[in-house]
Amino acid sequence: MTTTYAALLRGINVGGNRKLPMADLRALLEELGHGDVRTYLQSGQAVFSSTRGDEESLAAELTTAIEKRFGFAVDVLVRAHAYLRAVADACPFPAAELEAKQLHATYFSGPVDEERFAGIDRAAHLPEEFRLGDRVLYLYTPVGLGRSRLAEQLARPRVNKGLIATTRNWNTVLKLVEMTRP
Repeated sequence: MTTTYAALLRGINVGGNRKLPMADLRALLEELGHGDVRTYLQSGQAVFSSTRGDEESLAAELTTAIEKRFGFAVDVLVRAHAYLRAVADACPFPAAELEAKQLHATYFSGPVDEERFAGIDRAAHLPEEFRLGDRVLYLYTPVGLGRSRLAEQLARPRVNKGLIATTRNWNTVLKLVEMTRP
């Protein structure tokens, strides 16, 4: 059975560091035997179909191939359409009423619970806020991610210890749902 996935690469093509052209990423995915390969934007999203593996094994395969080909390590998460659709559907914020720059999803490599974020004073950051879902954190930032003090707190290594975490704005969340649709 063929499944369509999105690969989310963390921290590439940002500030001139860890350059990974999307054409090269598409070629690499095709060399790995995946089909229907497409990329979205330059910030590390690829969509592909595969008849083998699961999210974790596909992410590990791509991580290894990128390091071998390009000479640097990149954290990769791979998520199937059903998961991406569930994340979009479960958004606890009124996504349709917000600008894309105000709403983000941080995808995690594993489960997260409230205890991990206990050291963050949520009231001190209002009106910014976050809520947790299935391996995802929904983040509302009225002034945008770049000026968010809450986002800074959420990105600290002690908060994300032991996990891969990568954030996408809501437009990208929805585009990946659309692109992975069977």
